[in-house]
Amino acid sequence: MLKAFAAYITYDLIALQEGSRIADALNFFIYDTIKIFLLLSVIIFFVSVIRSYFPPEKTKRILSHKQKFIGNVLAALLGIVTPFCSCSAVPLFIGFVEAGVPLGVTFSFLISSPMVNEVAVVLLWGLFGWKIAAIYMSTGLLVSVLAGFIIGKLKLEKWVEEYVYKIKTGKGQELVAQAFK
Repeated sequence: MLKAFAAYITYDLIALQEGSRIADALNFFIYDTIKIFLLLSVIIFFVSVIRSYFPPEKTKRILSHKQKFIGNVLAALLGIVTPFCSCSAVPLFIGFVEAGVPLGVTFSFLISSPMVNEVAVVLLWGLFGWKIAAIYMSTGLLVSVLAGFIIGKLKLEKWVEEYVYKIKTGKGQELVAQAFK
């Protein structure tokens, strides 16, 4: 449907010759722009729904376990199921910091999210089998948990920009704008 719409705009409305480089480039641009816009809209919607059901206090309670290592493991596991892109991982990361989740735990999430994603696991499983996919996933989890644990031990909270701690839902844009002035 999207390809047909992009083709209609490129070849019928604009009347470019099919097969020419400019027409193919414009067709690709229109198709991918619409596809990315739709994907971002869906992802942002689901992240918003998730944030509404998991308020910061509940997230902090779950991830700020008495034994910090368990919080790192839970955050890394959450990173696996979060589709990685700036529209989902960064807002969740900022939400964790806003909620008071320890910085090391939030970094376990932020490291795990791009490293151990569903697409890579499925591709590795299909191309090389479940053993390679399991090694990849367990290694990625181990790296993200250990890195988050080390970051937590280094007490790097003082290096996080002050405006991140002040962000509240609906007030973040003004604070970010002030920080970049």
